[in-house]
Amino acid sequence: MTERPTSIARHRLDRAREILRDAELLLSSNALISATNRLYYAAFYAARACLATKDLDPARHSRVISLFQQQFVRSGLIDPGVAKALSRAFERRQTSDYEDFAAPMRADVETLAGSVKRLVDACADVVARAQAAND
Repeated sequence: MTERPTSIARHRLDRAREILRDAELLLSSNALISATNRLYYAAFYAARACLATKDLDPARHSRVISLFQQQFVRSGLIDPGVAKALSRAFERRQTSDYEDFAAPMRADVETLAGSVKRLVDACADVVARAQAAND
């Protein structure tokens, strides 16, 4: 692995953490639709960070999710229960962003926030292992 994919992975992981903090602030302000949107993007950038460790960068969100499942979940690098946060966040974002009169429940968004945080932490472990292997 070259330094470039590891640098990109760290950058994407930093972005995932920043967006997760944004989501938590939005949740604390009861901005549930916006918090749901940010939770998805935190999970999305965390998955992209993992993919960067393998020098993969698909253009479509659906392909990010698919490759993440293939490369990290099916291979056993990330627990399937933890990984479900990505697809769950994607579904919740689709609903809250595009369906008329969508009103996420606070408890559901709080649960999603915990799941996404665990996913970001798991992806951070993957990135750290890739960086250690590169050193």
